[in-house]
Amino acid sequence: MTTRQSPRRRAVLDVLRAAPSPLGVTETAERMGVHPNTVRFHLETLVSEGLVERRTEPSPGPGRPRTVYTARPGMDRGGTRDYRLLARMLLSRWATADPATAREEAMETGRAWGAHLVQPPPPFEEPTADRSVAALLALLGELGFAPQAEEADETGGPPRRIRLRHCPFLELAEEHGKLVCPLHLGLMQGALARLDAPLTATGLEPFLEPDSCVAHLAVSKAA
Repeated sequence: MTTRQSPRRRAVLDVLRAAPSPLGVTETAERMGVHPNTVRFHLETLVSEGLVERRTEPSPGPGRPRTVYTARPGMDRGGTRDYRLLARMLLSRWATADPATAREEAMETGRAWGAHLVQPPPPFEEPTADRSVAALLALLGELGFAPQAEEADETGGPPRRIRLRHCPFLELAEEHGKLVCPLHLGLMQGALARLDAPLTATGLEPFLEPDSCVAHLAVSKAA
């Protein structure tokens, strides 16, 4: 993920940060060599973004109080972010481990997060398969998987397959599919366990078709 700030707006912010005391519009414009109206526009935008504070100071002489600006202390939130790189760095630790161990650790991580991301059913409410699948679909939808439950078989039971038409971690799945896909499977298993569902996710077929992956559901032993 990347957030960008215009070069002129960043220059305005740099001038405020370098100033020993708050600056008005005219002072800021003079230091930058631009028109005050240009500076005023960028200052107001920086105020709305929470990067700059605006306040009024009494005039040193006759006249109206003047408005001055100062940069808020703290890390600049307008710079570049690269969470994909962070994810790749973390995945690389698993990628160099024993494949079986790495897969199980990825699934355990997914199970923990799946349980964390859903609420257990209310007391005395029976966790039916239909309710559980609906809650799982809602979770997967919120996470960006664009899930679609396939029609139940002739027995009239709950869906046994969920088609995932989007992967929110697509590039990572293409690069580290042996870790990311088990993580997704564990996520579904953890969510269903937390929901006390009478079924679980038994498998995930990545890229079964060019436009989707398929997750498989089955009645759990507990049921």
